[in-house]
Amino acid sequence: MFTKTVWSVAAAAAIATAAIATAGAAPAAAQDYPSKEVRWIIPWNAGGSNDIMARFLQPILAEQGMSVVIENLPGGTGAVGMGEVATSQPDGYTMGNGTSSTLAIIAQKKAPLKNSDFTNIIRVSVDPLILVVPGNSEHDSLDAFLAHMKENAGEVSIGTPGTNNLNHIFAAMTARGAGVEYRHVPFPGGSRVVAELMGNQVDAGVLKPSETIEQIKAGELKALGAFSKERLDVLPDVPTFAEAGVDVFPYGPVVQMAYIQAPAGLDPAVEEKMADIFEAALTSDKFKEFAAKNGFVIDPIRGDELDAEVDGVAGAIAEVASQIFSQ
Repeated sequence: MFTKTVWSVAAAAAIATAAIATAGAAPAAAQDYPSKEVRWIIPWNAGGSNDIMARFLQPILAEQGMSVVIENLPGGTGAVGMGEVATSQPDGYTMGNGTSSTLAIIAQKKAPLKNSDFTNIIRVSVDPLILVVPGNSEHDSLDAFLAHMKENAGEVSIGTPGTNNLNHIFAAMTARGAGVEYRHVPFPGGSRVVAELMGNQVDAGVLKPSETIEQIKAGELKALGAFSKERLDVLPDVPTFAEAGVDVFPYGPVVQMAYIQAPAGLDPAVEEKMADIFEAALTSDKFKEFAAKNGFVIDPIRGDELDAEVDGVAGAIAEVASQIFSQ
């Protein structure tokens, strides 16, 4: 009995010592972060907007002390890659690009993921969406394209990166504007939609300016309409859908955004360090110039503000999706 008691006291002392050591180690780990390369999962094909943005940020992040290795894991409207993030160790060395697209399928319970599986680090961008057609398309205006849809009910195809996301919603709203059915063609990323458009395999696509602007400038694609309240600075000659008499926000405004996520359970001190590094990169002159050239907004909210924004966007998209896809 005496021996057992002595062992228990000794064990308790050892456990207490270990706990103190562990508690003391956490700040040191955060202070030293990052001490090795960080795996950055892009849950879309190479060449899409998220991939382009990540690869532009890669050297800027290196200047801030974070060396990243980019890995493309497309599939499931982002669920495959973000599932890999969710099941990784929450040590700050695996992160991924959350987007409104993946958020939409999570909100609609079409992916085995929950928002609570992640730690939201910082928002990278807010992106408008546009309707584009092949450069050799006979349609030179949004009005002409909508008229074509009316004359060919159910035959016109619109490609999007994934399904049940904001791109898909706006493809459906385009068809609603024409008052007809259409053929939805999903692909595992924006780069594939661009390739299929340039090969004349689909009639139109719903994409971001950042993944199409070079092809638009080269005449390989044509932008017909913007899914936004006002014309875009990067494409000032492209009218909004409202100008064509089509309301693409009948159930309230929804936004396409990209943000950095890590696995749930991340040390708050590491989270803060990650957010600090990204904020410095996102607000650099290099990235600001890149954003202006590619037509997206930098708004690096973080912490509780980002958590609230993610919850709000998820709720709004779920409501719009329930109205669009249930009919």
